[in-house]
Amino acid sequence: MSSNAAAPAESLKQFQIPFFRPTIGEAEINSVVETLRSGWLTTGPKTKRFEQEFAKSVGAEFAIAVNSCTAALHLALEAVGVGRDDEVIVPTLTFASTGEVVMHLGAKPVLVDVCADTLCIDPDQIERLITPKTKAIMPVHYGGHPADMDEIHAIARKHGIHVIEDAAHAIPTEYGGRRVGTISDLTCFSFYANKTMTTGEGGMVTTNDQELADRVRLMSLHGISKDAWKRFSAEGSWYYEILAPGYKYNMTDINAALGLNQLERSGEFHQRRSAIVQAYDAGLADVEEIKLPAVRPDVVHAWHLYVIQVDIERLSINRNDFIKALNGAGIGTSVHYLPLHMHPLYRDRFGYQPSDLPVAQSAFDRIISLPVYPTMTESEVDYVISTVRSIVEENRGR
Repeated sequence: MSSNAAAPAESLKQFQIPFFRPTIGEAEINSVVETLRSGWLTTGPKTKRFEQEFAKSVGAEFAIAVNSCTAALHLALEAVGVGRDDEVIVPTLTFASTGEVVMHLGAKPVLVDVCADTLCIDPDQIERLITPKTKAIMPVHYGGHPADMDEIHAIARKHGIHVIEDAAHAIPTEYGGRRVGTISDLTCFSFYANKTMTTGEGGMVTTNDQELADRVRLMSLHGISKDAWKRFSAEGSWYYEILAPGYKYNMTDINAALGLNQLERSGEFHQRRSAIVQAYDAGLADVEEIKLPAVRPDVVHAWHLYVIQVDIERLSINRNDFIKALNGAGIGTSVHYLPLHMHPLYRDRFGYQPSDLPVAQSAFDRIISLPVYPTMTESEVDYVISTVRSIVEENRGR
């Protein structure tokens, strides 16, 4: 793929590259239509099958399908007993839900800075923040790169606390030869529309612990006794019992029908994402004003996100202006994320200041997520590369 030539001005009007396009084929459409015609729309046999197939794909004993990764995180924290006045260690560079679910349980999210290379939680910053109230550590596999799980588990074992992985970006991610989904007490995945595989909206909790799996399943549907969905089938009964004050977090068979086909194609999707990443890396490697995503040894990166960092000290424009230039050229982008400690909620409730977590603060001023998804064409990838190069060349030096 070429990477040096700037696109002619007239092509700027023709290229419209969104930040993301879902990869939905006829198999997914047919599966959803078949489910609609089956008469069973909500949680049922397809959800059960999706759970089984997903557990098999990551090597976990148990998988519980829910309606979002936010729900998955909430249920996982509740299952390990997080409650009022407890504390949970959370990286600051993450989506809102990672911290919110802690607060939903009456606990406090304790925010930690990130590593400068991977932008995952920095294990060296964790231990000093652990107190007698700390109940869990919740690492985020940022962009699809795994956090340093060996270090995190060593700290957790030392202090007798749980590890719950926020793996919203991590299908398929591997760490030390193991698929994410089997490494910690519980792992939570997302199938939101822009993830590496999708059910539209949806999530999954995986674990190898029968007791934790039972608790998550119980609380995912009103605390109703086991296999409550069967009460609407010939093998079920109208009778059920409520065992705990649960939530309404179940996945529907419509979502699961989509997920089953997406799961079958997840390897294909990852290959295409990886090919796009290789093209980006090759096309931007010599641009000194752009820092490319890091990949540590012995990991498999899922490439949910391709996050560059612009060197604002060497450019005459800032990150926001860089994004405006990309958008003006017809290229969709995003920023992942405004760190939690820089949001008003965390400033006003917990007293955080932007400078408290300096690596995340500095990264936020520089990060841009470029489009990376299976339906991107080679010409679209080339155009993104040439446009990034052109913007740098036009704004080099202060």
